[in-house]
Amino acid sequence: MAGIELALAVRQQLGIGRVLPLGGPADGSWITERAAAAVLRAAVGTTAGMRLGALRLTVADPAAGTPAVPPPPSALPPGPLRITADLRAPDDRPLPGAADELRAALLAAADRELGLVVGSVDLRISGLLTADEEPAATDTGAGREPAATETGAPPETGGAPQDGTEGQPDGPDSLAAVVLGVPGVAGLAPALGGRSRALRPHGGHVLIQLATAPGRRALDVARAVRLAVAAAQCAPETIAVLVTAVGRG
Repeated sequence: MAGIELALAVRQQLGIGRVLPLGGPADGSWITERAAAAVLRAAVGTTAGMRLGALRLTVADPAAGTPAVPPPPSALPPGPLRITADLRAPDDRPLPGAADELRAALLAAADRELGLVVGSVDLRISGLLTADEEPAATDTGAGREPAATETGAPPETGGAPQDGTEGQPDGPDSLAAVVLGVPGVAGLAPALGGRSRALRPHGGHVLIQLATAPGRRALDVARAVRLAVAAAQCAPETIAVLVTAVGRG
């Protein structure tokens, strides 16, 4: 049984991709690659008539920074990210100009929609689009559209705290109630492993996994959650936030 549960947890971890730093070392926040890639794809759309293929995000320099709080399991350290993507470009316009337009769109979306610190965008032209081909974003790997949560269930938006918040004080002073009361939080949304908990206390530290509401920058919501939890009556010593899904209007 333990082996089956481990295999399920590994498969789910592969499904959400890497756990990427959100903001800088002092922000104590991360986001799943799957959630981030879906937002970038939607924001870019069919920029310059190009078709986006595989999209990946990773830290450009794994030794770039040390987080201010304990990170989520297998999370990458804080530091500028590198976006790599394959694309098919129109055959009727100069490739350097088309690639520059897409690169600018990815950088703008990463900052405006998410709050990712991106150091570079590497694009690879994998083919050309003829005039009679419809440009459309492809659905590949970490760029898949995420469900409301990575587990496929809708985020917990109210009522009793989700599984895993037992042992915390009941009522309005509970950490779950504090998190759900922060503007921009769509709900608690666990993603790390088959038996993951949305609020994972460990000693004096807590990891909070959540989904953000449409129209809210992911980093701004994560910062607001950390401030609210730190001010709560039952505040832990350190707080980390993992954004597992990003709402879009």
